Amino acid sequence: MQNQNEKDPIIENLWHALGALKEIDAGQVNKTQLLGQPLCYGKDANDVAFVWPASERHKTHTPVNFEALNRCLPVQVRYGYVWTCLGTPSEEIFDIPEYVEPDRRNLNAASMGVHVSAPRAIENFLDMGHFPYVHTDILGVEPHTEVKDYDVTVSADACEILATRCLFYQPMASQASAGGADVEYVYRVPHPYCSILYKSSPLDAARQDVICIFIQPLDQEHIRAHMLLSVLDVDNPDISIRAFQQTIFGQDKPILENQFPKRLPLDPRVETPIRADKSAITYRRWLRQKGITYGVIPAAA
Repeated sequence: MQNQNEKDPIIENLWHALGALKEIDAGQVNKTQLLGQPLCYGKDANDVAFVWPASERHKTHTPVNFEALNRCLPVQVRYGYVWTCLGTPSEEIFDIPEYVEPDRRNLNAASMGVHVSAPRAIENFLDMGHFPYVHTDILGVEPHTEVKDYDVTVSADACEILATRCLFYQPMASQASAGGADVEYVYRVPHPYCSILYKSSPLDAARQDVICIFIQPLDQEHIRAHMLLSVLDVDNPDISIRAFQQTIFGQDKPILENQFPKRLPLDPRVETPIRADKSAITYRRWLRQKGITYGVIPAAA
């Protein structure tokens, strides 16, 4: 078993979300952790974000001159979040074209801490089979428990997993739903620790709401899950839309924290899959082929 301080150069060279820009007070220091390394982050009065290695002389919520900082880490602000990279960024942050559509509501639904590994959290996000049992009367209900067959592909350059034709009956698919319906899902996994869900919009049959989970690995077995919503709902207030998503994630949290082992086993013989786990099987194989070691139990040689 790896210890918490072991490094994974592949993961270190990727971008990771730290927090929602709107939720940062200008001029103040915020402390967090990424891949076991303590960090500070903040923004100036112009919403320019900064991230740097933590130092005891920078106390939380203490004003700081960002321009005078040394050893700042790479920073991007994308999809309303501050992103950083501990190594040398190996690629750009993946694209979410729906985010810039003018009639969408974009908001951070929650940033929640969970005692589990990042890959375990992503695998749970991909799993439809638990809907009737964990999210009863919201995302699923008995006897509608069957996960119908769906398609999973990996792009030719192996940069992304795509699951399509995912259909599931849901009593209340979103805050804007008027009743139960068969809901179509599409899942994207463009980053080992990030996933994007597209689901049928109850307000426009031709378009989809977007729910993203950006996992910040605090260490090998602890995360912060940042949940981005990009929805077509124009009637419900932000607080109601957030509350709905927080209810869903609050139901997932104890399930995730009771997972054992905390890290995701990549050996296909360790946990027996079923047909409904097609996305999870592909995800584990994808991580294995990429050589990811952080937050997982690597397959035996």
